[in-house]
Amino acid sequence: MAHPHDVPTSAQLLESVRQWLERDVMPAVDARLQFHGRVAMNLLAMVEREIEIGPAQANEHDKRLKILGCADDYELAQRIKSGEMDDRLEEVKALVYASVVDKLLVANPKYLEK
Repeated sequence: MAHPHDVPTSAQLLESVRQWLERDVMPAVDARLQFHGRVAMNLLAMVEREIEIGPAQANEHDKRLKILGCADDYELAQRIKSGEMDDRLEEVKALVYASVVDKLLVANPKYLEK
């Protein structure tokens, strides 16, 4: 896909800011600011991962919803609540599990390490 913007991309800009914080700012500040710096770096890394893998995750999530005959998460939740999905519990659990894995891959992939 062609991108309408020149380089650096948004992801590259975020990476640069995160690396600057890590290499230049963090060693030069006190413990309180280091804590806030780590929080900021984690947030930037999350946004980087969401930019990188989010669109593919969204496509896969939509495919899983369509398999269950749902347009979106709200519809799935309503159908679960009404008992309509009780006979497809294993499929629902698989979709929810995959969604949680996708969220963790963005939020903090280390949580998935065994």
